[in-house]
Amino acid sequence: MKRRDHPRDARRLGPVTLLICVTLIAGCQSYQPVPLDLEHHRTDATLRLDEQETLRAFSQRLANSPSEPSSFDLDDGIDAGEAQVIALFYNRDLRLARLRAGVALANAENAGLWEDPVLGFDGAELLSPSGPLEYGLTMSLTIPVSGRLSVEEDRADAAYQAALRRIVDAEWSMRARVREAWAAWSVTTERLKLIDEVLQVIEKISAVSERLEEAGELTRVETRLLHAQRLAIQVQRASASAATGRARLDLLELMGLLPNEKIHLVPALPEVEIPETSDTTRRLIQANTSLAALRADYQVAEESLRLEVRKQYPDIKIGAGLGSEDNDDRLLLGASLPIPILNANRGGIAEARANRALARAAAETEFERLAFQLASANARLEAAEQQQQVLEQQLVPMLDEQTAEIDRLAELGEVNTLILLETVTRRFEAKNQILDLRLSTVRGRSEVTRLLGPEQTIGPAPISESTNTETTTHDTAEAAEGVSP
Repeated sequence: MKRRDHPRDARRLGPVTLLICVTLIAGCQSYQPVPLDLEHHRTDATLRLDEQETLRAFSQRLANSPSEPSSFDLDDGIDAGEAQVIALFYNRDLRLARLRAGVALANAENAGLWEDPVLGFDGAELLSPSGPLEYGLTMSLTIPVSGRLSVEEDRADAAYQAALRRIVDAEWSMRARVREAWAAWSVTTERLKLIDEVLQVIEKISAVSERLEEAGELTRVETRLLHAQRLAIQVQRASASAATGRARLDLLELMGLLPNEKIHLVPALPEVEIPETSDTTRRLIQANTSLAALRADYQVAEESLRLEVRKQYPDIKIGAGLGSEDNDDRLLLGASLPIPILNANRGGIAEARANRALARAAAETEFERLAFQLASANARLEAAEQQQQVLEQQLVPMLDEQTAEIDRLAELGEVNTLILLETVTRRFEAKNQILDLRLSTVRGRSEVTRLLGPEQTIGPAPISESTNTETTTHDTAEAAEGVSP
């Protein structure tokens, strides 16, 4: 017996196949490879300071924000304020922090979406020659009646805000790091000048000592002492020169520049104004950027727990479709509702509750640690300022007076080279110590300012994609991938 064809079944399957293809293609994104080209990145990094207009525009946006005002002009060299602008724009750690925030933003923009509908098809071909094709075509959809999707949106938004708070903390700390690094480099530069001045004085003393030795007024032992002191100062100069090079490299690294960058840096100790407050502990709680980031992390933990609790409430799954059996068309309907009595997402809720407790402890213990850091920084700053005051107002003037008296005696023909050498050495040591104390003062004031936080709540530095060329050409390439037609 010959099998009967069923043209109606074939005609019916045509639109079904088309519907399946359209459903699969709709909303699919295309893939665009972005190769990693480090040689191109090397060229971009080499030319960073050539983009002065870009940096100047960024500096103006920075000045218009509630953060510390900055100006930018490289024609007369780079000062400490301009170094902070360059670091905020090009520092590699800040770049990674911003890209991590971009990941959180991508999640936030796509959170709370409904689950994709599920297309199902069942078919059966009876082996009997006269048997028709039996099939069922269904489309099922999950209806989020539990409200889980809105909570997912809240959690994703909280995660994005936490990422922004971490950027603010990193940028605020970067300002302090640049100030301290700039002060360290400026001090080493000034120390080199001081050593050169001392060497010139010792060279003059040595010339006088040689004449006195030839005249029999100075022993060879005393002359050797002068030469030994000169060699010791020369060793200090070599060490100070190496320290200056290292400090310069540290600055270039913080600024996001390459080690061999040929730029003119203007040495000067940066001015750091400590914000006035009647209650430093309250100011620490309210304005510290690290605590702000941890508070944002705690909010993420809160939203995560709320999401896990909401997940125990079920969502309804409904489905509908068309089918055929024995050449009879049928309308298919279906629905399912999970019953949360055995699992009820107990594991997820317990883990989220534990993470919330951990986030709370992290914020509380960080506050305790920062309180001790602030007290210690204030104590070190007060001690450095007191020592600096004694040296600048008492010891150095006294040594200067001693040097002036020796010069007057030398004009009268009475020269005691050992006393002169001792005076010069003590004066050098005092000024060298003053340089160290000035550096400690800048570091202390910068640390206190960092811990107390900005005067008002600030957001991340206003770096736009149109400004950051590296971000637009490489980091956002995946985001630019189109949607398939």
